[in-house]
Amino acid sequence: MSDVITITINPALDKSTCVAQVLPEKKLRCDEPQYEPGGGGINVSRALKKLGGSSCAWVLVGGPSGERLCTLLQEEQVNYWPVHTKNWTRENLMVMEENSGNQYRFGMPGPVTFEEEWRQCLTKLAQMPAHKLPKYVVASGSLTPGVPDDFYSQLAAIANERGFRLLVDTSGEALLKAAGEGVYLLKPNLGELAALAGKEKISAMEQEEIARQVLQAGKCQVLVVSLGPRGAMLASKESGISYVVPPTVPQQSAVGAGDSMVAGMVLSLMKGCSLEEVVRYGVAAGTAATMTPGSELCRLEDTEQIYQWLQEHKVQV
Repeated sequence: MSDVITITINPALDKSTCVAQVLPEKKLRCDEPQYEPGGGGINVSRALKKLGGSSCAWVLVGGPSGERLCTLLQEEQVNYWPVHTKNWTRENLMVMEENSGNQYRFGMPGPVTFEEEWRQCLTKLAQMPAHKLPKYVVASGSLTPGVPDDFYSQLAAIANERGFRLLVDTSGEALLKAAGEGVYLLKPNLGELAALAGKEKISAMEQEEIARQVLQAGKCQVLVVSLGPRGAMLASKESGISYVVPPTVPQQSAVGAGDSMVAGMVLSLMKGCSLEEVVRYGVAAGTAATMTPGSELCRLEDTEQIYQWLQEHKVQV
């Protein structure tokens, strides 16, 4: 069994294409579509592969779209364990308008998932022999209809009992309930950090104090707040609060940046790096993903170059 497992409850078969211009009530002639496996945990596993790491992607898949998704994972040589579902895996669509450079992203709702399907992930982790347990589990992305809001919370309870480290990257009630159980690492953005504090929104002046409150409440051991183009804030009892500010790079698309960032952090954690180095490499991978077109994830060469820059330009706060 892999030392890193990613869990994707709501994967997607991502289809992308280009068109000269998006116009209403017109038949639009699109380029030949490209297909990619998508969903939070899947993209973390794919990015890990690109960065030289390995993992096993646990994914709920169903129907012809689910079969196509698994085939694409095989082509990328990403290890996976499929949980077959009665309903079909959703398909998302991204259209690039060539005249303007605008991206139009159409995200479809996930299918209804039955208890005997989603519970397989929890049961397998709860019953796995100790010598086969992963060191890190990444639970990322949204939940499908039929999956309870406390799914990640149940996963956190198993992690706390069995001793593996759980990283959660989600939003809404799923985030709040996972934090209520306590996880190793949370990666919220500012809006999600506000929700963790029971507020609608927060200012930059409040974020450090709220981060301390989240840690003191035992919601996580490590808090990495994504700040978009401004990088990330790291908060932990071990390291205190620090910031990683990336260099300005030529950006093409922000799609996949968050998942690439998580992959970079997990890879560094597996190497035993300090938390500061972990977040630095995560920001490097996330920034590298913005340099690639469409939904392409980070590239190793870009990530390494940005990481070296960050090592040489450490921000002192």
